[in-house]
Amino acid sequence: MTESADTLGPLKGAEQAEGQNVMSRFRRALSMEIMVGQAHIFVVLGASGDLAKKKIFPTLWWLYRDDLLPPTTYIVGYARSKLSIPQLKEKVLPFMKVKDDEKEKFEKFFGNVLYVQGAYNEASAFEKLDNSMNSLPGGVQANRLFYLALPPSVFKDVSANIKGACMSKHGWNRIIVEKPFGKDFDSSAELSSHLSSLYTEDQLYRIDHYLGKEMVQNLLVLRFGNRVFGPIWNRDNIASVIVTFKEPFGTQGRGGYFDEFGIIRDVMQNHLLQVLCLVAMEKPATKNANDLRDEKVKVLKSIKPLQLEDAILGQYVGDPKGEGEAKLGYLDDKTVPTGSVTPTFAMAKFNICNERWDGVPFIMKCGKALNERKAEVRIQFKTVPGDIFDEGALRRNEMVIRVQPNESVYLKMMTKSPGVKVEPVSTELDLTYSRRYQGVKMPDAYERLILDVFTGSQMNFVRSDELAEAWRIFTPLLHKIENEKIKPIPYKFGVRGPKEADEFMKKIGYVYDSDYQWTPPKL
Repeated sequence: MTESADTLGPLKGAEQAEGQNVMSRFRRALSMEIMVGQAHIFVVLGASGDLAKKKIFPTLWWLYRDDLLPPTTYIVGYARSKLSIPQLKEKVLPFMKVKDDEKEKFEKFFGNVLYVQGAYNEASAFEKLDNSMNSLPGGVQANRLFYLALPPSVFKDVSANIKGACMSKHGWNRIIVEKPFGKDFDSSAELSSHLSSLYTEDQLYRIDHYLGKEMVQNLLVLRFGNRVFGPIWNRDNIASVIVTFKEPFGTQGRGGYFDEFGIIRDVMQNHLLQVLCLVAMEKPATKNANDLRDEKVKVLKSIKPLQLEDAILGQYVGDPKGEGEAKLGYLDDKTVPTGSVTPTFAMAKFNICNERWDGVPFIMKCGKALNERKAEVRIQFKTVPGDIFDEGALRRNEMVIRVQPNESVYLKMMTKSPGVKVEPVSTELDLTYSRRYQGVKMPDAYERLILDVFTGSQMNFVRSDELAEAWRIFTPLLHKIENEKIKPIPYKFGVRGPKEADEFMKKIGYVYDSDYQWTPPKL
């Protein structure tokens, strides 16, 4: 029986109503945490920088616009640059997405913004910041959040000065630390030791924005909210797991900063490793932050340090036939050191040495100047035993969780082709969010995570022992690349990556189906 328009209509309405309830659930969670009438002060350290301009101030505005911030919230920008409030507003306005009917509310939002100019290494400057916060209505008793949108070189000075001069003596204090969390095991351990000497772990929020993305958070529900996946989520049924991050642009103008870290530190060691943990971990006892992070740490402890023979490293070169940026290679960027061997592409294979996963290759792939923008998790299942159809007609099942763009979950499967013959053909069961949840506003990753800090939830933030285990896995390879000047494989701007990467995956056992192409359904 086919569904009529009448049967589809109420369902669509229910979906829209559910979408409207998303923000209501945020508000309820917020009200459970916040004392009625208590002021909150959100301090943006590095307020004149790109991260503050493009992400933090816009996020705070969106939360205010949707009535998700506590009723009395003040925002204080702090930086070395000398700025007036009108100048600060002018810097951030292009990224705020203010509609015509929101201009009055936007002015009210900026009426609660202050700016304090000062150095990062002077205690007297932070005493001035504290005096400015105390002068706000309810400022002495206020809860205080400090977002360190700063280069790592000033982390220590700033965190020490906050502790010495700016902590609330009556409300709670929470510190949001932006990555990078060190450059290797030793530097990360040093930073963690410094922060733990000043703050308790429940005051620290190490932010990785990937943990705030809709489909990354959905991994918990997909895995532990569905009976169908539990029995097959193991080495007996899964052939490989691939976590992919691809960008179609290079580093022109930003290469000097990128070269200091490289693609492994920038993407693989944090974003992709966090996703891998969510795919591989055992079910936690509860949704409690520590229970969840305990299971992630167990996964990391089961992974041996990454070796060079288990990795493919690449660096893009210009395409003479390309246009614009595509003509330029990584080393053509004048901000990149001459002869740099920093990878702009990396693929690595990991084995999780536990009962569930031992022998299943977990592959992480990330790169810049590739052929498309995409982030996804691809779980490939083993070949069906006892093939009764024409040899070679069957393709492996795959479950794909598309993080961006076009958020979706689809299961690649075989079905009978339409017609008189019984012939298998590849298709998919498809849950594409833009189609299934029309009209639903999904919060930005930073919106979710900043709300989590207000409500005191650390579920989507990185704990210190997670960080230590992640660096234990990657530090030996990073040191080998840098100490021995391992030369990456060149690949042309706009391709899938080095051809050696595809050969590497084939050797591992991943079966690529060139005949199948998933196309997001049209509305």
